[in-house]
Amino acid sequence: MAKKSVATLQTGSKRLSKAIKMVKSPKTGAYMFVEAIMDPSKVNDFLNKK
Repeated sequence: MAKKSVATLQTGSKRLSKAIKMVKSPKTGAYMFVEAIMDPSKVNDFLNKK
């Protein structure tokens, strides 16, 4: 199970969220972190995507 984290960022008039998800590499089996800054409405899609 991947660990999920979401932080809310406010810059001027735009409201953004930074999502961090821990995923397991299929080649090495090691865990790595994937980060993205996006619109808050797209966070669930990012976290649910494999």
